[in-house]
Formats: sequence, C-alpha cells, structure tokens
Amino acid sequence: MASAPLPLFYNGLEPLSSETHANYKVRQQDRAPFLATTHAVPVTIDEFPLAQRYLPIVFSIGDDAIPIALMGLNEGVNVFLDDEGKLIDDNVYVPAYVRRYPYMLARLRPDAEELSLCFDPTSDSIGAFDDGDALFADGQPTDLTKNILAFNESFEQAGARTQQFMNELKELELLMDGEVSIQQDGVEQPFIYRGFQMVNEEKLTNLRGDQLRKMTQSGMLPLLYAHLFSLSLMRELFAKQVKLGKMPQPQLTL
Repeated sequence: MASAPLPLFYNGLEPLSSETHANYKVRQQDRAPFLATTHAVPVTIDEFPLAQRYLPIVFSIGDDAIPIALMGLNEGVNVFLDDEGKLIDDNVYVPAYVRRYPYMLARLRPDAEELSLCFDPTSDSIGAFDDGDALFADGQPTDLTKNILAFNESFEQAGARTQQFMNELKELELLMDGEVSIQQDGVEQPFIYRGFQMVNEEKLTNLRGDQLRKMTQSGMLPLLYAHLFSLSLMRELFAKQVKLGKMPQPQLTL
C-alpha cells in the first residue's frame, strides 16, 4: 500500500481478506484506550444534530478545515473516558469516526478506483482468537462483516457530503478564527482558548436573502446553527476538566 500518512488512531492498514483472515474473529470491546488521551475527533455533518447536544463542534484551522468534536479542551485530555478508555458516562455521543475503528475503506493503490475494507492489524479487537464473532464462514463474509462494510460505506458517503459542506463554507467565507474566554471562580485571569475556527455569526446573518433561502433548503443553515449552539458546551468541558483534576491550560490546539 502507499506510504501515505495514516489517519488518527491507525497504526497500520491491512486489507481484509477471506483467505488470509478466514479464521479471524472480532471481540466486543467495552473500552477504547486509543481515545482516552484524544481531545478532538473528526465528525461529519450527518452527526451535527445529535453530536451538538453533547459535544462542542468547531472547525480545524487551515485551508483544508474539517469539523471537529471536542471531548476535552487540552491536548491529551478526554473528559468522557477514564484512563483505560472506558466511558465515565454512557450518556454521551461517540463520533462515528471512533466507532468505525479499527476498520476503514481505503485504496490499495493510488490508481485504484475502488475502496477496499481494511483494518488496523495492531488492534486487539480483531485477530485469530478462539472466542469472538467470526468475520467469515465457508469463505464468505458473515453478517457482521457485511454490517461493518455497510457502516464504513455510509461513513464515506457522509464524508463526501461533509467535504461539499466545507467547500460551500469556504466559498461563502463564513469561517473565522475562534476564541472562547472562560472565567473560573477564584482565578483572576480568564482562560482564553484559540486554535480553532468557527462560523462568523455576523456574516451569516448579513447574507443575502437568496443565499439564506438556498442554505435553508439545502439543510446547511440548521447545521451551522447546530455548530454555533454547541459552542456553549465548551464551558461544560472546562468544568468537567476541573472536576477531574485535569486542570485546563489556556490554549486549544487541534
């Protein structure tokens, strides 16, 4: 496979094969150690309506910005998981990017047209185990494998919609450098978080009527407000970090 940089969480990629991995099984996991020290996870626009109820949604910096859900305000801090990667509170939205791991669709060669279902061979949830759910039976994919493939295909489609959404945001020049100031009781100076982008609400409200109508009809406008409403949750993340003894630092780096 091409030596392109691997996505977040992945240490390697291997195409899933009914021959090579005929006896592979999947163990159900109740924790995600790889996520325990991750504070920011990519999300698709399909997830905005649900994710914004639990997690602040911002945008990464740079020209190729993507939507990001915050699970902590500082590098290495995730307020929703314990040190072993187990959810502290089950009542939180876990982004699809996390739930698809250790699988993903990838091109086996740069010139390949089709995407193949691959997995991270370093994951301890998939392997030639005695126990677990089989990926193949009589040389054919099981329902589990079919469901994994379907989920990853759905994720790729959502990713394409998200890319189009980001192209439109860039064309409308609606993103600006973000800044959130949080004043902690008993501390003289506020904590100021930067290093992310957010929608410029003033520019949004000043768009022409035809532009706003188009955005409403396409479903883009509600997504932008879902993002803006979610920003209030940054103060809740701050409070969770303080409660967990993971004292916030006045910077946010995505």
